[in-house]
Amino acid sequence: MADVLTARQRSYCMSQIRGKDTKPERLVRSGLFALGFRYRLHRRDLPGCPDIVLPEHRAVVFVHGCLWHGHECHLFKWPTANAAFWRDKIMRNRERDAQSVEQLRSSGWRVLTVWECAIKGRLRQSPVAIVERIARWLRSNRGRLDITG
Repeated sequence: MADVLTARQRSYCMSQIRGKDTKPERLVRSGLFALGFRYRLHRRDLPGCPDIVLPEHRAVVFVHGCLWHGHECHLFKWPTANAAFWRDKIMRNRERDAQSVEQLRSSGWRVLTVWECAIKGRLRQSPVAIVERIARWLRSNRGRLDITG
């Protein structure tokens, strides 16, 4: 199917998609802050530039969009327009994510990923439940956790 927008319109629409301070990310941050956790944002010196870094707990939190990171859930569907481009892009994102997690883990960081489907969609969890689960993980010694819908 042909795109209904011109190349210029499509470029503008794509430029408006946020990579930082998304609603799911802000929801997780505000919940953690309310529970007394203090953190740093988007530390570029760490692999993958984690969304939330909790140095005191030697932990990082990624808040991933299911489309952009190719999460196999009910929110993800392979794009049909320009399919080759999107397949390559999403596969590169997956590879980069795996490499970042491996580098973080090997340098002693604990890694948690909150997927968009945990926050929205038909299988979503309550924000309170998500933040409490993150808090339990932070207080534990577990190294890796994914929170999905």
